[in-house]
Amino acid sequence: MDNRQAIGSWLSGPRAAAEDMGAEFGHRGRRLGLPESGPGSIAPLGRRFGALFVDWGLCLLIAYGLFAQGDRQAAGNWALGIFLALGLLTVGTVGFTPGKRLLGLRVVSEDGGRLGFVRVAVRTVLLCLAIPALIWDRDGRGLHDRLARAVQVRI
Repeated sequence: MDNRQAIGSWLSGPRAAAEDMGAEFGHRGRRLGLPESGPGSIAPLGRRFGALFVDWGLCLLIAYGLFAQGDRQAAGNWALGIFLALGLLTVGTVGFTPGKRLLGLRVVSEDGGRLGFVRVAVRTVLLCLAIPALIWDRDGRGLHDRLARAVQVRI
């Protein structure tokens, strides 16, 4: 075996190595029965991060303007609480936060319906902990979405 091939497979990661051995993964969302692109497909990572930044910025503005009274440390703490409330209220009722709506995303259950309050609460609390949101499956869903049996899709 050529050393360049061994280094290339190592650098390409486990998915590329599995594909070289014949495993077929398909597009993100295929296992969930979602289309490859367009409305109803898995939301792209960039849009999801963008929505998160919009929502976090909105929460910081609200916290700083209404609750923190000029204290930056307090603003961060208040913003986390506001972020939790924002997620519970908006995802639990309309299926998206202001940032998700702005970027054309919606949170739905794996079967395409609305999430119940308990599943929204599990998802939102785990998202506030941040670490579960950074652990993804091959469909690009974070651990917070997997445990809540939710998926973020394009509108």
